[in-house]
Amino acid sequence: MATSMYSKVDEYGFERPESFDYNLYGNFLSQYIGVLAKRAKRWGDLKHGDRYKKTTTLKRFVRKGIPSSEREAVWMAISGAETMQRRSNLQYNSLKKYMENKTITEMIKIDIPRTFPENIYFTNDNILPQQLFNILATFAHHNNEVGYCQGLNYIAGLLLLVTKSEESSFWLLKALIEEILPKYYIRSMSGLLIDLEVLDEFVKKNEPAIHRHIKGVGMPWAVASTKWFICLYAEVLPTETVLRIWDCIFYEGSKVIFRVALTLIKIHRQQILEAKDLGEMVDCFRKMGQNFNVVNCHQFMIEVFKTPSSFPNRYLEKVREKHSSILSDK
Repeated sequence: MATSMYSKVDEYGFERPESFDYNLYGNFLSQYIGVLAKRAKRWGDLKHGDRYKKTTTLKRFVRKGIPSSEREAVWMAISGAETMQRRSNLQYNSLKKYMENKTITEMIKIDIPRTFPENIYFTNDNILPQQLFNILATFAHHNNEVGYCQGLNYIAGLLLLVTKSEESSFWLLKALIEEILPKYYIRSMSGLLIDLEVLDEFVKKNEPAIHRHIKGVGMPWAVASTKWFICLYAEVLPTETVLRIWDCIFYEGSKVIFRVALTLIKIHRQQILEAKDLGEMVDCFRKMGQNFNVVNCHQFMIEVFKTPSSFPNRYLEKVREKHSSILSDK
């Protein structure tokens, strides 16, 4: 397909990089459109009564991708955000009136222009920057343990681009940070430190040769994968791939983050093993989002749920508890 058939901006407003391969993308999209049409029909066939009640059928549907037209409603239901909103004593419009902490609001104001500068919907003359500020400031003022942490702007920003709703984005952010993810965003970032150790153990178990090589080169996992955890792969992987990942995180929880990490490492096994020093290794991890096997989000997600074949939440929590104990003893 000719390059001219495709805009330099994707459907979510992100400018495509200069290195973007339009021909490969055209080949992928010609197949993926058929997948999307089939999935949309299957979602339309779901019974409307308890349409988004968690079942093995819905789990399978979520793993195969939620249609963009359904994402806001499905995310709100499967994440617990809808329940959280319903049980709240205050409506969002009431909550966002309280923004008296100038230290927090100034921090957020600094980060707003840094959020997706390559996205046409986050230009200064657009409404989204103000909506993003409202979401982040409201959340920060009503969660004293977290307040505001860099990285939340990317998550809330992408939520806004998908839902086009300030209120839904707020409740989805709240569900993610307070219910789904561990303590990544508190001041000690203890959840992140623990999960970096967990990732190290999982890579050692599943890809021992890669683990040895990374250790030999001397690359800390914090350098390679902090953004994976903090931004939930936003600003790291292609947008539609990120959204497919988020579909599953909202349903299955934070274990999906590790499945994606292991799949990225497996796909780039040869490049990782060929990296001769720290600089080459960091560059290898930085470029993972450009790999066509990652751009092909449908095939990528199929691979995500192959590696490993079984990954129960109770197993993840057991490994987390072990590393939490180790870190607390240091």
